[in-house]
This record gives sequence, structure tokens and C-alpha cells, in this order.
Amino acid sequence: MTQSPSNLAGSKDSDNSTTGYPPNHHDLSPDESKILHRAVGGSALGNAVEWFDYAVYGYLAVYIAANFFPSEDGGASLLSTFAVLAASFIIRPIGGIVLGPLGDRIGRQKVLVLTITLMSLATATIGLLPTFDTIGILAPILLLMCRLVQGFSTGGEYGGAAVFMAEYAPDKRRGFFGSFLEFGTLAGTVAGATLVTLLNLGLGDETMEAWGWRIPFLVTLPLGIVALWLRTRLDDPPVFAEAKAEGGTVSTEGAAGGAIESLKFTLTYWQRILILMGFVLLLNIAYYTVLTFLPTYLSDTLGHSTTQSNFTLVVIMLIMMAIISPIGALSDRIGRKPLLLAACIGFFVFSVPLFLLIINTGLVGQSIGLLGLGLLLVTMTSCISSTLPALFPTQVRYGGFAIGYNLSTSLFGGTAPLILTFLIDKTGSNLIPGWYMMLAAAIAFVPILLMPETAGRSLRGTQCPGENDDEVAAAGYELVGYKRR
Repeated sequence: MTQSPSNLAGSKDSDNSTTGYPPNHHDLSPDESKILHRAVGGSALGNAVEWFDYAVYGYLAVYIAANFFPSEDGGASLLSTFAVLAASFIIRPIGGIVLGPLGDRIGRQKVLVLTITLMSLATATIGLLPTFDTIGILAPILLLMCRLVQGFSTGGEYGGAAVFMAEYAPDKRRGFFGSFLEFGTLAGTVAGATLVTLLNLGLGDETMEAWGWRIPFLVTLPLGIVALWLRTRLDDPPVFAEAKAEGGTVSTEGAAGGAIESLKFTLTYWQRILILMGFVLLLNIAYYTVLTFLPTYLSDTLGHSTTQSNFTLVVIMLIMMAIISPIGALSDRIGRKPLLLAACIGFFVFSVPLFLLIINTGLVGQSIGLLGLGLLLVTMTSCISSTLPALFPTQVRYGGFAIGYNLSTSLFGGTAPLILTFLIDKTGSNLIPGWYMMLAAAIAFVPILLMPETAGRSLRGTQCPGENDDEVAAAGYELVGYKRR
């Protein structure tokens, strides 16, 4: 297995020798640079596989409904389809509670290998399932089981990938490198949307409903194999490896007892977990509304052309991909909180007007509305992979992130398509998504204000970044904190 650098982000200043990642990634040796890029690629590709699955499920929702929940009431079938998606999110906190603290005990890399394996197999299996017409009620049950396995594994995937990437990245460039995790999210979503759109054009609705819907799910398997190969060629990040060597992580002695003690210790950081949950409420409502719900909303609710709507969303996401890393780099210079606050205020002020454009205008107005939502979303997502891991110290970073993130996601993210579909059906108002995101932004404003600014701060040590200066200095490492360069 490829060996990682022996120490973590930061540079020794006692003898001017570099034993770990220096603050500037341009100072990395060729071997260190290669390892860093492989860590970024392995994390981002795993996230791309996760979101490829969500995109495919959202874009194929109509065909899944017809094959697994046939009914004369199309709205009821669609609700059932999104209910299965929501059910997979209910189990995500269990995955976070089990896999997060496990990653703090046995290492990030081992858990990430497990999550990508389970996630890829569960998604690919959906492409092989018999339909309701073939085996009756067993078909939706098997679909639900696959989604539950996928949900459990995803509970440890995103938090682990974000922590893995953040702990590998140089302190001064954590925003830039962390943005590639969300680049993977967009890449996976674009790939899923593009594939489904091309299949729709090439095969037509009848063939897509008959068997074409299976192809995107099966494509997940080779993507997952590549991500698995990358992850097996990496060791744990230097930050975690050093903490473990110095006894700064939770003991692995006694598997059952160790797991319980690890969870209890993680929950002592409940205030940080609540701050994360409050912010993630907005993040995931915006994410799952824009990237998962909108395809069905545009075609099924508003009656727009499926191909045109899909193509427009793909273009918007390509624009987001083009600017996400520059915005991530900007967060390294001006801090994370200014960008997060700007996005939050933007969602509060502009969500309803942007949806009015989408609903009441033609292609140009619709495109402007979608682009506005995309710009607000990418401003926020560009720095979350560098912000959220830095809320916790090394010994509970994976667990605290995974538990808080997945609790909030299960309550407000995966349920968003289901809730929005239900509310639109009951109220008859197509503006519901705009009001929903506006409310989420109002709630998230306070948690963002309470977040510490951690741009440029070291992730090393047993204290939270921003509170660990004495610990970092005592270890002989340079302080490269925000606005202290």
C-alpha cells in the first residue's frame, strides 16, 4: 500500500525542516503531491458515485414508479417512489452512528473502502431487480432493501470523504482541495442526468419504461470499482495517523465496549453537532431540491419538456463545476463564513423570486431562475468540505461529522422531494419549493453565525481547530491560522 507522509498539514519551525505537509501545496515533494491528488481523487470519485445514484433515481423517478408502484394515479405512484428514497435517508443516521465513530477508532481509509463497496453494489443491484408485473409486492420490497443498504453505507461515506480530504490537504489550501469533493457531487449528478437524457433521446419513453431505466444503475458498478481501487492504494491521512501513534484517538480495545465509549465521547461535542445540523438543514434542502427534485418538478409538475429541462439543468451544473474550485480557493483567502452567510442570505431573499421566474416565464426566464439557484448553491457548497470537518478535533472528527450530518440529512434532505411533492399536491401552489428553501435559510442563519472561522487553521491535535494553538505550537509546528500568515 502507498505510504502517506509521516506528519500532517503544517511545517516544523524548530529546524526549518519539513516533516509533513507544508502550508503551501506548491512546496510538496513529488511523492507527497501524488499522494494528495490520489486522496482527492479517491474521495471525490466516491462522492460522485453517491450522487450519480441520487441523480439517476431522481431523473428516472417516473419510470421507477411505473415499474415498481403501478397505479392509475400517477401522483400516488410518484409519492411512493420518493417515499422509498426518503426511507433510505431514515437509516442514514444509523450508518453515521455506526460508521463515523468506527472511522475514528480503526481509521478513515478502512471505513471508506467499506462504504464505497456497499454503496456501489446496492445501487447496481437495483438495475437487476424484477418489476411489480413479474413478482408483485416483492418488487418494491427488494427496491426498498437496496435503498436501505445504500442509505446505511452513505451514512459513513460523505462525512468520511470530507474528513479524509480535509486531513490530507495543506492548511492554507483546504478550501481549494475540499471543493473537489463537491466537484465530485456535481460531476456525478451531471453524469447521471446526461446519461438518462441521452437514453431518453435514443430509446424513447416506451423502451425506457420497459428496460432502459436499468442501464444507469448498472453503470454504477464500474465507477465504484475505480473509486475502490483508488482508496485501497492510500493510507490514513497524516493528521489521523500521527494522532493515533501518539494515543490521541479513541482506543480500539474491546470491540463492543470501545464502540459504545467512542459514541459517548463523540456526543460530548453535542453543541458542535447541533451547529452542524442547523447549517446542514439548509444545505441539504437546497441540494436535494435543486439536484434531485427539480427534474421531476419541471417535467411532471410544470409540464415542461423532459429533455429540455434536463439539458438546462445539466448546463447549470456544468457552470457550477467550472466555478466551484475558484470559490473554494477564495474561501482560503477571505474565510468560510462570509461565503456561507452570503449564500444563506441569498436563499432567504431570492428563493421565491427565482421560482417565480421558473414558473411564469419561458426558457430564458427559467434558465435565469435555475442559474440563480445554482450560483447560491455553489457559493455554499464550495467550502463546506473544508468547514464542517474543522468543527471537531481529530479524535471525534469522523463521528461528529457523520452523526450530525446524517441526522440533519435524514430529517430535511432526503425527505425534501417527498415533502415538496406532498405540499404541492395538497396546496396546489407551485411556489412551495421557494418558500421551503426560504424557511430553511432563516433557520440556518444562526448556526452559521455560531460557527468558528477556521480557514487556514491546523486540524492537528485533540482540541477543536481555532482552540488548538498552544497544542500546535508545543508540537513544534508553524501556526498558519486565518489572517495570521
